[in-house]
Amino acid sequence: MSPACCGDNGCAAALDRDSPGQDTAAHCNRSDRSSSSSFSSSSSSSSVVYSSLPLKDSEKLQRIVIAAAKGFSIGAGLKGGLALFSILVRLRRRKASASLRKEGVITNSEAIVTALKETLRYGLFLGTFAGTFVSVDEIIGSLGGHRRHYRTAKWRALLAGAIAGPSMLLTGVNTQHTSLAIYILMRAAVLASRCGIKSKRFGRYCKPLTWAHGDIFLMCVSSSQILSAYILKQDSLPPSYKSFLNKHGGKDTVILNAVKEIASGMPFSNLDAVKKYYRTVGVDVKLDPDMKVPCSIVHGNQSCSSHVVSFLIQAYKRALPVYLPVYLIPALIVHRQDLSKRPYTILGKGLLGTARSSLFLSVYCSSAWMWTCIFFRIFRKCNIPMVAMGTFPTGLALAIEKKSRRIEISLYCLARAIESFFTCMAEAGYLPQSKNFKRADVVIFSLSTAIIMHCYAQEREVFRSKYLNVLDWVFGIPPPPCETPRCKRSLETELGFQDTV
Repeated sequence: MSPACCGDNGCAAALDRDSPGQDTAAHCNRSDRSSSSSFSSSSSSSSVVYSSLPLKDSEKLQRIVIAAAKGFSIGAGLKGGLALFSILVRLRRRKASASLRKEGVITNSEAIVTALKETLRYGLFLGTFAGTFVSVDEIIGSLGGHRRHYRTAKWRALLAGAIAGPSMLLTGVNTQHTSLAIYILMRAAVLASRCGIKSKRFGRYCKPLTWAHGDIFLMCVSSSQILSAYILKQDSLPPSYKSFLNKHGGKDTVILNAVKEIASGMPFSNLDAVKKYYRTVGVDVKLDPDMKVPCSIVHGNQSCSSHVVSFLIQAYKRALPVYLPVYLIPALIVHRQDLSKRPYTILGKGLLGTARSSLFLSVYCSSAWMWTCIFFRIFRKCNIPMVAMGTFPTGLALAIEKKSRRIEISLYCLARAIESFFTCMAEAGYLPQSKNFKRADVVIFSLSTAIIMHCYAQEREVFRSKYLNVLDWVFGIPPPPCETPRCKRSLETELGFQDTV
């Protein structure tokens, strides 16, 4: 829909409708290019004001279908891309022996079927979420009437986001997504805090949230819990995340069990298994049952420094396949239009980001063993506090990452650290009733999506532009129109009513 002009040197407003998420935009045109650019950038950070020309029923239905289809494509694309990459890695391992099958390891064909099911489920999940949100938005807009668009716009995205939240159940009725729910809650908390920072009423209370290196501090706190749980209590971690840590932690379970025993003050139960493991890799290690520092268990006959170097190289090779789909798949979605125009620039940035993030992950994993060795040797003992202290500075590796990605990674890890912490507390008996409330993950997710979608509709400036691009592509909310008095009067004149709020 083309914009309708509001004067020679004034605003051009695209009159659209009374509910969030239309695919049309309101723009401000200026006579000179520089003033137009500055006004456009300022208006993009203001709250959305919707025009009141209602859509036809066919256009509303089209918007719902398109949003659902785009949501499905994102969910299936991301999950399917990661699943495809894991299957390709799996197919390269040609060691599907009969003994492994007896231990419950699934075959390649079973893994492919599972990946297809997961891809379909996540596609239906995001497709239903997007379709439900837009449907509720359209229904409220229709029932409320286009003359009351200023009032309904303040709360309908909040309600629509809450109603769309239970679509998470489509990923599996009996499948808990506590980590995902907590992560989305963290994202909602970040958006709410950004709203609080710019608020005159709550701004002074939110000043600590503006700390420049708060993301790195959160990563250190998260690392202390996550990596301690990785060594001492893996059952408190989500299965997929536990598998991820076991792969990139680079240590066999017999080594982790031996470190757990010495840190917990228990006698060694099977040092022979550790020796047997090292013999399989060509190392003959001697282990003292009365040892106080488990460095010989962790890296055999290697010194601490040489172990860090060799582990870093191996960890980097393991990290590269992880980040290739993380960068390349979103590039195909977000920059799909520019990819044909400047493919080398976009793909080059993707490869550079892959190399940088792989370096972060490899340094993160190798520094975890480095710091624990340092603390063990300084204090000449290994116990649970030493493990927690040694894994805390591991989060400093996040400084390698790009600044815009640090908060994402720290919040992702914080969500898993919180889940692990409360699981440990519940199993210790401090939270005996925490398991009684079933599907709390759906409630948390719905609450979080309500906050996020409300901020998306009313506080767009708290989002980064790349996220707005994706959300606008899926849900169709237009960029905010100009809100100058002249443009607002012109808009009201064309609509035939005055704002009475």
